[in-house]
Amino acid sequence: MHYITKNEKKCIGNINYIFCDDNYLLLMNNKYLNKNYYTDVIAFDLSLKGYISGDIFISIDRVLENSYKYNQFFLFELERVMIHSILHFLGYNDKKIMDKIIMRKKENFYLNLF
Repeated sequence: MHYITKNEKKCIGNINYIFCDDNYLLLMNNKYLNKNYYTDVIAFDLSLKGYISGDIFISIDRVLENSYKYNQFFLFELERVMIHSILHFLGYNDKKIMDKIIMRKKENFYLNLF
């Protein structure tokens, strides 16, 4: 992920990817975000002073299901989720429609570099 942070003019600190199943991530979604649905990723941003750091929990079950749903290779979907999380740490958001469009363009840009 160094190519993303370098291109975005940030330094990489500690990024921890934790791979788990749907049930584990659902418990985390309930506990930390008060949400009761499955998700593919939850990221906890621990960035300090220009160093991008954090813990990223990824549901392998959800990524696999999304790969079928979107007719993509599993590794492609996994890379997308990994990049998506880093983009959040860099300050990109996906709550509004225009933000989602920008985020998807950034994801695609970095996927093509990868």
